[in-house]
Amino acid sequence: MQCKEAASRNKGVFSLSVPTGGGKTLASLRFALHHAQKHGMDRIVYVIPFTSIIDQNASVVRDILESEGVDEGSVVLEHHSNLEPESQSWRDKILAGNWDAPIIYTTMVQFLETLFGSGTRGARRMHQLANSVLIFDEIQSLPINCIHLFNNAINYLVDQCGSSAVLCTATQPLLNRVNPQRGAINLSAENELMPDVKRLFDDLKRVEILPQRKSGGWKNHEIAELAVAEAEDSGSCLVIVNTKKMARVIWEECSSCDDFPAFHLSTSMCPAHRKEVLHKIRSHLSSKTDSPMICVSTQLIEAGVDVDFGSVIRFFAGLDSIAQAAGRCNRNGKRDSGRVYVVNPKDERLGMLKDIDVGREKAEWVIDEFQENPERFGHSLLGPEAIQSYYEKYFFSRRDEMGYPVSARTLGRDDALLNLLSENSLAASEYHRREGKWPELYLRQSFMAAAKAFKAIDVPTQGVIVPYGKEGKRIIAELCGAFDPVKEYKLLKLAQQYSVNLFSSDLEKLQKADAIRQIQDGVDVLYLNEQYYSRIFGVSTSPVESMEVCIG
Repeated sequence: MQCKEAASRNKGVFSLSVPTGGGKTLASLRFALHHAQKHGMDRIVYVIPFTSIIDQNASVVRDILESEGVDEGSVVLEHHSNLEPESQSWRDKILAGNWDAPIIYTTMVQFLETLFGSGTRGARRMHQLANSVLIFDEIQSLPINCIHLFNNAINYLVDQCGSSAVLCTATQPLLNRVNPQRGAINLSAENELMPDVKRLFDDLKRVEILPQRKSGGWKNHEIAELAVAEAEDSGSCLVIVNTKKMARVIWEECSSCDDFPAFHLSTSMCPAHRKEVLHKIRSHLSSKTDSPMICVSTQLIEAGVDVDFGSVIRFFAGLDSIAQAAGRCNRNGKRDSGRVYVVNPKDERLGMLKDIDVGREKAEWVIDEFQENPERFGHSLLGPEAIQSYYEKYFFSRRDEMGYPVSARTLGRDDALLNLLSENSLAASEYHRREGKWPELYLRQSFMAAAKAFKAIDVPTQGVIVPYGKEGKRIIAELCGAFDPVKEYKLLKLAQQYSVNLFSSDLEKLQKADAIRQIQDGVDVLYLNEQYYSRIFGVSTSPVESMEVCIG
């Protein structure tokens, strides 16, 4: 009701701060529909951090707005694939989506690529962001290096293009409190859609956070033993880890217990595969059987996936991740309180995962402060006070990364995209040094260099279609023989559910093993040999046939 009432406000940038499981999806939809009607706006664009929840959320909205007899996709359009060929031929232009629908569901990666990426695909749909309601679900997942670029873009879309933006999350980042000279978001005077955020968090408190740090860290078998004990006591336990490698290791430890099932989830599995596993998990959780169960997952399950476990074990990470993990525990309030253990694993290696590493460090600082003085944080580790304190520390430590730094290896000199797209001072100074005068240009931006340097994620990935089940194999077979662009477009849409994004290192290993091929010569759409896709773990860089026999 509060969102419906707030929809009559003037256009601007709003925040919707609701605890996990509080109904942000439908609340934000209600605001967007009434706000768009009030101001005569063209469309609603939902921007979601991960493809793992886009289908779930789009399906909820489609059930409401696409009545019987309406063609699927005519109201709600999903766009979250990077399977489209990179080269811009006439064939590729036909295949590219242009976001021409009343409601668009897309990812943060696609949104940022539309605004800052190279090529013409983004430019062909950028105009759809004008006079629209832009809803950013789980806004805390915005990449740290894109913060100033994002803030400036949203300010432009709202102030100059007649749009409104809603920042939805249980852990509201302080985007309005970063360096204003480089780009802080301009929140509206009445920005928060909820009238009393503190009371809302208190009323919806459903779990107890139990930090369990051990000197030297928890061993893998100890984590598995805790998971088994919690599953037996509460009926179900979810273990959330930070890396795909640890997800597999902990799953193998937990699956050695034959008394009840253990499920595995990671981004090495295609969406159709994850959906099938999630369906089994939900069926087990909702059944009246007394058999307990365990699920081991990477953080993909945190942001908005609708599951309700009796207890959760979370590997140490940022406080925002811990809060999201807590949202998978006692989500429906069936128990008086759920238990969320936060553990420090002994064998986990985060490597280049700086976001998690720094987040873990700042979360530990907040937890230490909370244990010394809980009153300072309103006696809640997940409340607004604790989250604000966490982001103050986290953002301060990473303030120099928010303008999208670019190395000399990429650009020829150390610079930042924020500078390239604004004053471009380094290039102007170099011109002055060489020519003895300043460039006589009103627009000094290096648009081409910035576009080529921009990647929405730090480590670029390539989408590969995988042969999961009969449908995945059928799609691959038909794509290999498709020469009609219309048919290929339809197949590529279906292939979104049967694709996995691979990092370059894994892609190279699979290419050397001749496990990846193009669907057709000259078309940069790839598919995977079925011997390299596990029915349990998804994509594997080595043949999985023998492994399947051992586990099955």
